[in-house]
Amino acid sequence: MTNSGFPVLGVLLAGGQGRRMGYVDKGLMTLGGRPLLAHAVERARPQVSTLILNAAGDPDRFAAFGLPVVADVVEGYAGPLAGVLTGLEWAAVHRPEVAWVATFATDAPFLPPDLVARLMAATGDADMASAMSAGRTHPVFGLWPVAERGALRRALIDEEIRKVDRWTARYTVAQVDFPCDPLDPFFNVNTPDDLATAERLLNAAP
Repeated sequence: MTNSGFPVLGVLLAGGQGRRMGYVDKGLMTLGGRPLLAHAVERARPQVSTLILNAAGDPDRFAAFGLPVVADVVEGYAGPLAGVLTGLEWAAVHRPEVAWVATFATDAPFLPPDLVARLMAATGDADMASAMSAGRTHPVFGLWPVAERGALRRALIDEEIRKVDRWTARYTVAQVDFPCDPLDPFFNVNTPDDLATAERLLNAAP
């Protein structure tokens, strides 16, 4: 169980191509002497009942993290929605008691420790929930109902929808605002300069 009282599958989305980092595995780059992915795992794991890693390629490169590594269930690079669908369908098969899937970006080392609890609390009158900060939405940090896996598969395959916002526009989505003091918890590392900034921010992270 999570601190929300419900079983939730957590999915770390590592399906990005890392173009601005020279096509490397961003999660394996070092921040504060540890892989970037290790920071995301440390913050996400206590919030969910089960945690998996969504990534393509040889899963052995992530063996040190001790997580199930699950490739996209949709062929080709279909973006974060493919990772969401992968989590929903994995939960339906492997964790049938789970009704919700939480997704996290693996290049965000400061993600909030209460992310899932706050998203879950916001779903009372909504179909799903996602995070926002500083007036910007962060749909990759979302809470998704397993029951919508069929609808998402049809949107991805039949309609070729790739943008998260285009699919979620069909639903009532609770936007949960997170404070940016002392730093934006959704700061993500896309470039070498971002990595240097993250190093400076590391000591300020709550």
